[in-house]
Amino acid sequence: MTWADTLRTALEAIRSRRLRSALTMLGILIGIAAVILTVGLGQGAQAQVAAQINSLGSNLLVVTPGSSTTSAGVRGGQGSATTLTGSDVSVLADPAVVPDVAAVAPTSGSSMSVIAGTTNWTTTVTGTTPQWLAVRSRSTTTGRFFSQAELDGGARVAVIGNSTADELFSGRDPVGRTVQIGSAQLTVIGVLNAAGASSSTNEDDMVLVPRTTYTQRISPTAADSVSAIYLQARDADSLSAAYQEITNALLTSHRVSADEADFSVNSQASLVEAATTTTRTLTVLLGGIAAVSLLVGGIGVMNIMLVSVTERVREIGLRKALGAKPSVILRQFLVEASMLGLAGGLLGLALGVGGAVLLPRLIDQPVLISFAAAAVALLVSLVIGLGAGVYPAARAARLAPIDALRSQ
Repeated sequence: MTWADTLRTALEAIRSRRLRSALTMLGILIGIAAVILTVGLGQGAQAQVAAQINSLGSNLLVVTPGSSTTSAGVRGGQGSATTLTGSDVSVLADPAVVPDVAAVAPTSGSSMSVIAGTTNWTTTVTGTTPQWLAVRSRSTTTGRFFSQAELDGGARVAVIGNSTADELFSGRDPVGRTVQIGSAQLTVIGVLNAAGASSSTNEDDMVLVPRTTYTQRISPTAADSVSAIYLQARDADSLSAAYQEITNALLTSHRVSADEADFSVNSQASLVEAATTTTRTLTVLLGGIAAVSLLVGGIGVMNIMLVSVTERVREIGLRKALGAKPSVILRQFLVEASMLGLAGGLLGLALGVGGAVLLPRLIDQPVLISFAAAAVALLVSLVIGLGAGVYPAARAARLAPIDALRSQ
């Protein structure tokens, strides 16, 4: 019996039991589709998180203050202290001290009420420098950003996010209009491009003013205090070197050891890694749960093949009586099981790809399909079919012709 005869016989056996074969493939189909979609959702979430962090800036490093402790012994969280000052900014802006840093943008900010005519909106008001635009990889959609001359002169100007513009001006062009923050009247000179929102902050809801304007007119009590310092490394390969240079420069400036550091430095790479760890763990967990359905599908294939052997005992006995070798019988049932597994895998792959196209439209979550995952899924479905067919095929091959022919 040739391989062509084996394949033809297997196809005829599957076609003659269409409903049973379809139900058998259903378990593998659901399992493969579930694995592809859960892995795709996990990879899509990782890519989305990485894109959100990358939108913060290119080759970004962020220096934040350490934690504070009150006189009563109450300890604040990381960033609650006021350990960063303007002198730290000057140190980090010195190319001789940190040669791998391309630009520095200090920020000082707080949540404040902004008034435009009869409308008010509470948002984050941040004092910074013109370098902020390049460090954070942002741009203006209308108007412009403030200049170094306006920073030096403490100009009464502001640049706002597009969400802030919508809340304050309801679709009207905000450029040239006036907003009031505290007692300061500021002229809006630009609107930032959209950057999106994360779970903790909205990058489109903010007001940026020159740092001198912030410390002189809006929050004089924070004259030399810096909330955070954003730095841009020269390139991606310089991130690690810049990280070390920044840390060493601040340790020296603050005259503390590494164990007593009153600040923290976070790199873009570490932010991405920390943010994607959770999604990666969830992907593995959900993929494992989905893989259980593959095991159930394999058990279904084995069950159907055992039933098939039982039903075809007389056929097996007749073939053996006519000279069919046990290896031929074994091969026939293995091919049938493999075809069921592979067909279920192909249909599951099609369902998974279809779901990957449809789901983002329903849940606003990207789904990335990996070709490697698809290839592994097909291989797994074939292996499951083979594995599930081994015992029934071996049982069929061991049947004695005389016993099989006597079976009713």
